Amino acid sequence: MISKDLQKALIEQLNKEYHSAYIYLGMSAYCSKEGFNGAANWFLIQYQEEVSHGMKMFKYLEDQDVAIELPEIKAVKVEYKSLLDVFKKSLAHEQSMTKNLNNLSDLAMKDKDHATYSLLQWYVTEQVEEEATVGEIIDHIKLVGDNGYGLYTIDKELAGRSFVDPTA
Repeated sequence: MISKDLQKALIEQLNKEYHSAYIYLGMSAYCSKEGFNGAANWFLIQYQEEVSHGMKMFKYLEDQDVAIELPEIKAVKVEYKSLLDVFKKSLAHEQSMTKNLNNLSDLAMKDKDHATYSLLQWYVTEQVEEEATVGEIIDHIKLVGDNGYGLYTIDKELAGRSFVDPTA
């Protein structure tokens, strides 16, 4: 049985997963508007991944017989300064999600809720990949600076990303 405090925290995290999806949809919209269609695709795939993360948590809560509430998802901004800025904001967001998931893991261990802790470790591991991937993209954008051909090449590489459900 999941404690009431942990149930509440997991429902908050569920909301954060869908808010993340919304953030990435906004980032995709920005990139599309700026002509970075490859980056727009990359963020659209990121949106799909976040939705799948939310569904994984939703199903877990259902399986644990938790009464699920769906609070409002906050609006997100869709304006950024540059391609580098949007990816830096993405990394900062992933780092905040990592912190949230680590705090949830601590709470699950405090409650000696091994099933929930096990679930959360999947998310924690996923965060390592998320941060590393975005960090590498930032490094590449910094390497080319404002060079149009360099940005074009990076954007073309980002276009090659396709959705693979990480929860499957």
